[in-house]
Amino acid sequence: MVPSLFLAHGSPMLAIEQTDYTRFLAELGRSIKPKAIVIFTAHWERPVTTVSSSDDAYDTIYDFGGFPDELYRIRYPARGSSIVAGVVKDRLRGGGIEVAEDTSRGLDHGSWTLLHRMYPDADIPVVQASVNPYAEPAEQYRIGEALRRLGEEDILVIGSGVTVHNLRIIKWGQKTPEPWAVEFDDWLIEKIGQGDTESLFDFADKAPHGRLAVPRAEHFVPLFIAMGSGDPGRKPEVIHRSYDMGTLSYLCLKF
Repeated sequence: MVPSLFLAHGSPMLAIEQTDYTRFLAELGRSIKPKAIVIFTAHWERPVTTVSSSDDAYDTIYDFGGFPDELYRIRYPARGSSIVAGVVKDRLRGGGIEVAEDTSRGLDHGSWTLLHRMYPDADIPVVQASVNPYAEPAEQYRIGEALRRLGEEDILVIGSGVTVHNLRIIKWGQKTPEPWAVEFDDWLIEKIGQGDTESLFDFADKAPHGRLAVPRAEHFVPLFIAMGSGDPGRKPEVIHRSYDMGTLSYLCLKF
């Protein structure tokens, strides 16, 4: 059985940089060997949960600009799986979640930058799924709940986002975190450990600096999906925590 994960994808540079975080991702990939991956990415927004359904190799989407040429030469040609996509769609519909499918979209950097570091051979089938940042946190959690038992089939569910993600106030070149960003993550870790979903769902008002840390929810909601899809009998665990550019959090959790 594999866990569910919330992983921070942060800057696209993690695909080529050698840092403590990228080394952590490589080790994480060596420690978890799923038969397939389902990844909810903050960079694919749809009003209805949409699941990629294809057996072909994915195109690599470079949904960013102004980075070194080396980054644009990376290819991550993982294949999809229409069979696993079918399982995901059935589970979602069984949980009362409306679902659509997409047969042509490639992997965006919310998916391939992480997977490139974890599984560099691109030999594990991937099903990519969209997020709706406008849906309520309880609904995000319910999406995860519908997929809760996938781990028993060795299918790894990943929510790919960032807890503290406010690009307007990043501190270029600053490696030490801003105290308010740490305080927000501290609150999250405490409430997740307590299983206090009521407070977590109301994070914007209850968490310290909630609206500063999450000015828009697209990078945050994958956390609720990963949380909902995890094993309720397993104690949530912080598996990595670091910061870049002062405010960009690389908090990662296992559920």
